[in-house]
Amino acid sequence: MLHPTFATPDLTTFCRLDELGLVAVGQLIEPNLATIECRLTEPDPWCRKCGAEGVARDSVTRRLAHEPFGHRPTTLLVRVRRYRCDHCRRTWRQDMTRAAAARAKISRGGLAWALKGIVVDHLTVTRVAGGLGVSWSAANDAVLGEGRRRLIDDPARFDGVTTLGVDEHVWRHTRFGDKYVTVIIDLTPARNKTGPARLLDMVEGRSKAVFKQWLAERPAEWSKRIEVVAMDGFTGFKTATAEELPDAVPVMDPFHVVRLAGDALDVCRRRVQQDLFGRRGMKGDPLYQARRTLHTGDKLLTDRQRSRLAALFAVEEHVEVEATWGIYQRMIAAYREPDRNKGKHMMQAVIDSVTTGVPAALVEIRRLGRTLKQRAADVLAFFDRPGTSNGPTEAINGRLEHLRGSALGFRNLTNYVARSLLEAGGFRPQLHPRS
Repeated sequence: MLHPTFATPDLTTFCRLDELGLVAVGQLIEPNLATIECRLTEPDPWCRKCGAEGVARDSVTRRLAHEPFGHRPTTLLVRVRRYRCDHCRRTWRQDMTRAAAARAKISRGGLAWALKGIVVDHLTVTRVAGGLGVSWSAANDAVLGEGRRRLIDDPARFDGVTTLGVDEHVWRHTRFGDKYVTVIIDLTPARNKTGPARLLDMVEGRSKAVFKQWLAERPAEWSKRIEVVAMDGFTGFKTATAEELPDAVPVMDPFHVVRLAGDALDVCRRRVQQDLFGRRGMKGDPLYQARRTLHTGDKLLTDRQRSRLAALFAVEEHVEVEATWGIYQRMIAAYREPDRNKGKHMMQAVIDSVTTGVPAALVEIRRLGRTLKQRAADVLAFFDRPGTSNGPTEAINGRLEHLRGSALGFRNLTNYVARSLLEAGGFRPQLHPRS
């Protein structure tokens, strides 16, 4: 076992000031703040106008928030030397662009810490601002600006995309209704099993026009590489895909197909409940008690749950619920079938059974059948292209819901889009290579 070699303690190296072109010359430790006095390591005596060597005139100080150590914010007090050229009378300061951008309040080291905290550790802006010892608005503007520069505006993040997922997302609840955005997901890593899906972009609104415009803005070469687009049952997304990506295959993913059947089962259960009792389900009603059991896959049912369903379906008035439940279970079985060809035949049989010869009393199944008949090709396309489920899209939607909860909501859509991309845009390996 190799033993580490310890070097002499060095405040400059420990605080990573050498990476910023600074050297520590003093420190002041207070109960709630640590201040490190610094100087620039490189002199800058040459006049930028005439090239003559200037004379040191005096120095000015500049305060920069730096990455914290422990729970104590750290501030850099940088002494910047000023020069004057005796030849052209020009004055200038030492160049400190390595340490911070012009007029910035946060050092580049502090920005890197803040960006990593947002992307890797999922910290809130409030927590980052507290760690840096700056205001919320200063931290938010700086982090989002750095995130756009280093990550979001990088055109290479669109490279290698062959499978898209598209869905709607509620980004804000208001008294006047929900505000929606369309989220576009890169499902390529999930399909190829090389990593998790990632958020590509987020566009205001939810319509065919919104998705169509986003696709139209992409380069032609990029669009030609898209092979599959996974989506829900909204026909606007399908139409936009057909018009802008004619060579791509639309896939109605299992998540939304099964949800259609599950919704039909719920509507049927409530309708039968209302017909029998003239009211909605209550605690002691068998249909209400079985509402969750009805959504459990057949192979996952316990003996107790099977007994409950057997007793439920023994009642003649529940025959419509039983028929709808049977369609729901057949669809789940088709998707869980390991043999893709067999699963496709099973799903085709389900579609055929709900599109023809369905009794008029089974209104929910007839409605489901009309939808499946219209989107049959998209439903069956999944079995020829496994791994194109929109499940990862729903998972990212869940992460965005958590982001909104952590931030206590958003009012500015531009900030929300940027924060969402930093949260779920797949940037973690770039900031934390070992993750």
